Amino acid sequence: MNIAIGCDDAAVELKNTLAKHLESLGYEYTDYSQPAEDESNLYADVAARVAYSVAEHKHERGIIICGTGIGVSIMANKVPGIRAALCHDVFSAIRARKSNGAQIITMGARVIGSELAKTILENWLQADQIDPSSLPKVQRINEIEDSILSKSE
Repeated sequence: MNIAIGCDDAAVELKNTLAKHLESLGYEYTDYSQPAEDESNLYADVAARVAYSVAEHKHERGIIICGTGIGVSIMANKVPGIRAALCHDVFSAIRARKSNGAQIITMGARVIGSELAKTILENWLQADQIDPSSLPKVQRINEIEDSILSKSE
């Protein structure tokens, strides 16, 4: 599995820790933290780079980190087809995958420590399939999103 990862300036240390942890678990990743020449490095820009890379199927999943995880979650969820979940505990991370099919997890470097973040990340990566009972709910999310997008065309 290839992972997209990114952070703003508030979360560089945690992003580096999680990137090393991904390597130790055998995952490949691409770091979208640094802006291209014509982009800024505000958290919204980082989140957009990661979210679009996942939406365009360049990566199967994404991790975005800022100070709280809130802003990057909001931004990532603006990208059509993306379901990003802010997770600061293991149960939420697992349910983000199994109940909602979240392809992106967000975290706040000022909210949780690195050991908890690594544990949350591992559990989220291992939670592989949407529970059958949750599939109609995720399909309904997709239907509503498609409806919204068709109205804006």
